Amino acid sequence: MKKINYNYVFLFYDIGEKRVNKVFKICKKYLTHHQKSVFRGHITPSKIIALKNELSKVINKDEDFVSIIKLLNQSSFDEETIGTDIKKAEDLIL
Repeated sequence: MKKINYNYVFLFYDIGEKRVNKVFKICKKYLTHHQKSVFRGHITPSKIIALKNELSKVINKDEDFVSIIKLLNQSSFDEETIGTDIKKAEDLIL
């Protein structure tokens, strides 16, 4: 069986209030904040393992939810946005 090295991920979560800031900071170390509880970006396979290990130490597996969607590269998906891009809207306010 051939092992696949994923190099791009989407990560999203639903975390209890007490732990959400810690989870946000961990995700920010490895990925780009995309929108609310969504992160994405280029990442090496070893850093995916490190990210998962750090998150496992913080989350409560009975209450929290973290999903990591692994892709081969940024070109392997198509993104379409409907509605306001919050980051662009925030730039207008500044």
